[in-house]
Amino acid sequence: MDKVRAAAVEVVHDVFENGAYANVALVNALRNGSYSDIDRRFMTELVYGTVKAAGTLDWIIRQYVSRPVSKMKPYIRAILRVGAYQLRYLEKVPDAAVCNESVEIAKKYGNAGEVKFVNAVLRNLARNPEKASFPEGKGKATQHLALSSMHPEWIVRRWIKQFGYDAAERLCAFDNAPAVLSVRTNTLKTTRDELLSKLLEEGWEAEASEFAPEGIVCRGSHGSLDASRLLAEGYFQVQDESSMQVAHVLQPEPGEFIIDACSAPGGKTTHIAQLMQNKGRIAAFDLYEAKLKKINENAERLGITCIETHEGDARNIGRLYSGMADRLLVDAPCSGMGVLRRRADARWSKTEKGNAELPSLQLEILDGAVPALKTGGILVYSTCTIEPAENQDVVTEFLKRHDEFVLEKTGSFLPLKKRPDEDMVQFYPHKDGIDGFFIARMRKVK
Repeated sequence: MDKVRAAAVEVVHDVFENGAYANVALVNALRNGSYSDIDRRFMTELVYGTVKAAGTLDWIIRQYVSRPVSKMKPYIRAILRVGAYQLRYLEKVPDAAVCNESVEIAKKYGNAGEVKFVNAVLRNLARNPEKASFPEGKGKATQHLALSSMHPEWIVRRWIKQFGYDAAERLCAFDNAPAVLSVRTNTLKTTRDELLSKLLEEGWEAEASEFAPEGIVCRGSHGSLDASRLLAEGYFQVQDESSMQVAHVLQPEPGEFIIDACSAPGGKTTHIAQLMQNKGRIAAFDLYEAKLKKINENAERLGITCIETHEGDARNIGRLYSGMADRLLVDAPCSGMGVLRRRADARWSKTEKGNAELPSLQLEILDGAVPALKTGGILVYSTCTIEPAENQDVVTEFLKRHDEFVLEKTGSFLPLKKRPDEDMVQFYPHKDGIDGFFIARMRKVK
């Protein structure tokens, strides 16, 4: 039995049956086994490819079976998904190898009938691929785009309505492209030019970010982050370019008291500390102690001492710190529809109903946290989604409820690519070339 394919099936099963994050489960699998570089690349392709294409693969499999895919035994379903991904998308992998190895893996998890079932489905798919050609023609455009771009149909329908077909197509393509690694220079220890020089010496293909003054983008090969001495010694923090905009819009000053209401995993929190020159006080909140531990670990690695972490509900912050904070960041829990390329599994775990429930929570957090601000204090609300209901609509409703706040020209506070006429800033992946992100800056005037 091929240990690489078998391990990939285990990870895919863990993602869809146990709710594991694909990237975390894959890293754990690679660490727990002994694999060559070729094996590691193949397993990564199998896992990320299968997880990203899961809904499309289920549609393909359904063309060759009479029973619903959802009714199959979970491991058999995982084996068929991994097998179908190879047959449909990996042209250089021999069909016979896919079928034979999938049968061997099925023997570990299924009975004789299930083994025969796996063999029959995959060999039929290999012999008759045209049976699973995606629908085309009148009335089929949305379904065709959803299947061909490996996105849930409800998301594609939503984006076509919001942006138009061509833009929705570009947005899906962005999600399917490899995520670019971007890092934030720790200016408490070095400069971007110095860090960039050191990374280039280590063989990284890196360049300065156009969006953030501390940002560095690695569009080509780069060293292993696990083995990076520069990361371990706190010279940089992994952070998306769009996420780096938030702390700049907040504009923290040395000596201030800042509250980060929803802080984990701490990228923005440590960036705020950096801009404050590690002088002042930051209260970082999260519901889960394990996530706060990660913030503390990052702060220690980066040499930051001004962050204090608190386990607690952000909706209670206003009561705990009434009128005390100079600035407040609410990076609210959101649907994450702007960062789907970062998590291969995320597109399949989201639902329309789940998305619709988020604005009320976001408003509850804002309502509960803002009493912590002093008069004259600054509130920044941000999300990593492109959903107007979670972004512009939330801010509009918040301002209706709170006449003590006014909206400022958020775009004028961006660090490099300023948008001085924009009250609220929305980054779109298919337009801006970076992760989707929303930021609004408000001031408490009374």
